[in-house]
Amino acid sequence: MRLIIVSGLSGSGKSVALHMLEDIDFYCVDNIPAALLKAFISHTIRGPGDAYPRTAVGLDARNRPNDIETIPALVGELRRSGIGCEVLYLHAGDEVLLKRYAETRRKHPLVTGDVSLREAIASERRLLEPITIAADLVIDTSNMSVHALRERIRERIDRRLEGHLSVMFESFGYKHGIPGDSDFVFDVRSLPNPYWEHALRHLTGRDAPVIEYLEGFSNVRQMIADLIEFLEQRIKEFAQANRSYLTIAVGCTGGQHRSVYIAEALAQHFRKSYPQVLTRHDSLQKN
Repeated sequence: MRLIIVSGLSGSGKSVALHMLEDIDFYCVDNIPAALLKAFISHTIRGPGDAYPRTAVGLDARNRPNDIETIPALVGELRRSGIGCEVLYLHAGDEVLLKRYAETRRKHPLVTGDVSLREAIASERRLLEPITIAADLVIDTSNMSVHALRERIRERIDRRLEGHLSVMFESFGYKHGIPGDSDFVFDVRSLPNPYWEHALRHLTGRDAPVIEYLEGFSNVRQMIADLIEFLEQRIKEFAQANRSYLTIAVGCTGGQHRSVYIAEALAQHFRKSYPQVLTRHDSLQKN
């Protein structure tokens, strides 16, 4: 049995996520009152038979704060009873959300006559904080298209091996901003930059000449060794805590050379010990 609770800020892509989960054979119910969640689970997940082996429910801020505060305890109770319960939380930056609402002309659920859209977004963040804290997988959709979000859901949820930690090594460029959904962020801008080598400028950290260039520096090799030593214990702790997802971001200036190379090197090392290790290099599409 697998249950995914989908929540997040209005306008961040919850409907897209639920539609994608429905496409990959989850039974989905949106906007269920948090107070009825326990009864719903008893009827479906814990009910007789196996009619609902994969279920997803959408929760938003249109709930009483006291009901939202019960979600973390309920998630813990479900896991102790043997149900594979995961919490997916989606968010985006305020300016992005404001722009999305301006383009769609939709009404934010918390906007009233004397509450502006910006105030409603801030209020929603506060209301959903208990779910944010309980989240297994957080996705920042600020720079994502609908297609990219659907693919991220497929990659992290549909392809996750049951009972195994899914580890994502993600490169990024500081000039594009730090990913808002990372559990760990490492800065490798102190390393030699292939960008200043004219023959390497147009290549990426996955290309052999860049790999050979970076491997020639002792401080690059030491950086990788230091990160591996640190992450060996941290990843083990996440796995022992029965976490489902872990996202590790590595950043350089543009997200093209150093961060890509380091993320790939770390992924290659940890694939020896963990069956589900992924890499993502979003900044390569932006440079």
